Amino acid sequence: MKVAVYTIALNEEKFVERWYESVKDADYILIADTGSTDNTVEIAKSLGINVVPISISPWRFDDARNASLASIPLDIDYCIALDMDEIILPGWRKSLEAVFSLEITRPRYQYTWSWKDAEKGLPGLQYSGDKIHSRKDYRWKHPVHETVNYYGASAETQMWTNIEIYHHPDSSKPRSQYLPLLAMSVKEDPADDRNAFYYARELFFYNKFDEAKKEFKRHLTLPSAVWKPERAASMRYLSKIDDSKAIYWLESAIEESPGRREALLELAQIYYDLGDWANTYKYSELTVLIKEKPLDYLCEEFAWGSLPYDLAAISAYSLGNLEDAISYTRLAIEADPENERLLANLSYYYKDK
Repeated sequence: MKVAVYTIALNEEKFVERWYESVKDADYILIADTGSTDNTVEIAKSLGINVVPISISPWRFDDARNASLASIPLDIDYCIALDMDEIILPGWRKSLEAVFSLEITRPRYQYTWSWKDAEKGLPGLQYSGDKIHSRKDYRWKHPVHETVNYYGASAETQMWTNIEIYHHPDSSKPRSQYLPLLAMSVKEDPADDRNAFYYARELFFYNKFDEAKKEFKRHLTLPSAVWKPERAASMRYLSKIDDSKAIYWLESAIEESPGRREALLELAQIYYDLGDWANTYKYSELTVLIKEKPLDYLCEEFAWGSLPYDLAAISAYSLGNLEDAISYTRLAIEADPENERLLANLSYYYKDK
């Protein structure tokens, strides 16, 4: 089995050595440099990394990644697309060897995208990653939020592995190019539901709420928009834009994709703000009854921390249910043990007992 690790890079000198240490067991390591003006190239070459210069104009991520993929020798079996702000944990090669014997074309893995506390190793958002693939029959698509797609004659084969990849994002890098690139994506392929959702979300991030509202609603009308968690996410964003219909959109999201915490908890928060303790208690309790955390990028950490237990406790107390208030506050403290307000609430409830 031969494995290549590849990436595109621009001024990544502070990440090169860490990245290399995690991938040095690969047979071929490639950085496609897009015009670095720092020491990225010099450091990479000193470590024995293959570096090829590429020029993409106008810029788009799929063209850059396809240029880097095209530079990998054809005798490679697996390619690992690993950004410079990511690392792959030790033991990855052994896991790949296990699926190689089964002729798996796209091994899946656990991807940690964000962190509650990186120093303590406490993960935030985690989901199933898909950027390890066979050398042949794959290429990248979309100007931004690009995906690596299969174009083989036979069926693609996927399997879960024990591989883990960590993302340690560089907060100093701007995302200003994302909005125009997403607009380009939608213009190129208006029927693509994924592009529509990402574009609507980016418009929301830029406070372009009227445009975002229109695009979220367009996303929901697309024939290809069948993935229920993403449809529910559009509805949740619409609830934030259209205050007068917030409850309607959240109830729609719950119905669209049951078994997810986010919309339930947001609905509990609305009722909490309204002082409707019965509904706050109802929806916060429904939230915590969901025990299985989805492994997808739409799973949001706020729904899996202390907040659902906190709202359940406060509303239980307001309804005269002291035992549940104490029980839920304890669970909230387990999720956030240094929260002084939660500790004070628990003390207050015990005094009232």
